[in-house]
Amino acid sequence: MTKALGIAVVACLVPCILCAVEASNRYRSPRNPERKIRQSTELIVLHTTEAPAKSSLNKLSERGEAHFCVTEEGQIYRIVDRDREAFHAGRSMWNGKEDVDKFSIGIECVGYHDKPMPPAQIAAIRDLVAELKAMYRLGDSQVVCHSHVAYGAPNKWQKRNHRGRKRCGMLFAMPSVRAQLNLKTKPKLDRDVQARRLTVGDEYLSKVLYGNVDTMRQYYAVIPRKPAPKEEPRRGIFSWLGSNPKPAAKKTPAKPKTVAGTFKAPPQSVADLKAQGFKQVGVVTKDVTASKLVGARWNRADTYYTIRNKVIPGNTVNPSKIEIGMAIWLKK
Repeated sequence: MTKALGIAVVACLVPCILCAVEASNRYRSPRNPERKIRQSTELIVLHTTEAPAKSSLNKLSERGEAHFCVTEEGQIYRIVDRDREAFHAGRSMWNGKEDVDKFSIGIECVGYHDKPMPPAQIAAIRDLVAELKAMYRLGDSQVVCHSHVAYGAPNKWQKRNHRGRKRCGMLFAMPSVRAQLNLKTKPKLDRDVQARRLTVGDEYLSKVLYGNVDTMRQYYAVIPRKPAPKEEPRRGIFSWLGSNPKPAAKKTPAKPKTVAGTFKAPPQSVADLKAQGFKQVGVVTKDVTASKLVGARWNRADTYYTIRNKVIPGNTVNPSKIEIGMAIWLKK
């Protein structure tokens, strides 16, 4: 086989190798033909729908707001062709470049920014991300979440353009989740904040994106086991003649046991809270704040707030959005 023929054969095989992930066209967007071809692909942006699958898929399809959507069952749907622009990032900036839609792929994941996702969904996201990384030759740090790139305009709370407009996809910045997605690194700092193009508008989000805050560790933790001790080769009295016995075969350490296999969803309703042993300890009023009710526990992961059938973990609640009428739940 000639060198030229060999290169041609490899070129023909590459597309097949890079299209191993199965995806459905059921929700392919009618907006697809009118979208421009992207000039470059520098990021993969992971989103959370913050809504159930059916309503999310219908909206994404109607408006062409993502390239892919991954459901809780691990089903992948194509929305907009991966080489076209999908309107998924909205007001956005990354390294001084605005309109992230023009140079990124958007993946919507059915679920919420502060709740874990089932193993089947995590596996599907991992496979899809791996395939896209290979296609576009992207590194792990080029896989970000929507909250990495979204920014807000000045308002009555923020005098300047600021990072923190959304917490969308926030869990994908957490070390335990990124480990499940085979992502070894993440962005180390916000270059737009560093260059003073933006200011930090959500301190907690900033700690998640660029620190080690990880509220998902309890669901995706890895429990390491101690490796077997190394056995030194025994040297006999005739070792100088080259008759030293062979060293004992090294034992392969057992693979770490993952907690992901015993996935347990956090409470998502008042009924779930009661079933898991939580008790309502009070309700926020004009004169009774959350800290008055539960003290330093107001922002812990095992403290929950409920209002209008929504359950909010204490470690993700925005203190400025704790409103009158919110009930607070603690473990009995």
